[in-house]
Amino acid sequence: HIQLVESGGGSVPTGGSLRLACVASRYTRGVYSMAWFRQAPGKSREGVAAIDNDGRTAYANSVKDRFTISQDSDKNTTYLQMNSLKADDTAMYYCAADPFIVEVSATTLDANFTSWGQGPQVIVSA
Repeated sequence: HIQLVESGGGSVPTGGSLRLACVASRYTRGVYSMAWFRQAPGKSREGVAAIDNDGRTAYANSVKDRFTISQDSDKNTTYLQMNSLKADDTAMYYCAADPFIVEVSATTLDANFTSWGQGPQVIVSA
């Protein structure tokens, strides 16, 4: 399995921004679809955003127009730019990769990806 290491979590006030980064142990562009998931205390895991080999993206309704997923293929890195953060965005955020998901769609956010990172924590305070 590919190894994924995330960074960029932290604590911010409501309305603030954070950028999460996920560095993969091998080249991902053109091979893996990448995604970000999150899990808040006492809640189920939720798909947040995904991106495929052709750059197609999908977002959860709760983060549309606030979060942006992107990739830097030279650095094997996938980013999640999070703006206008709300208290409801507080969660552990996990990067995921899967070589068998070819085309990202809304249903990708419900998929069980094959490789996962350990997750940075994001805390948004009122």
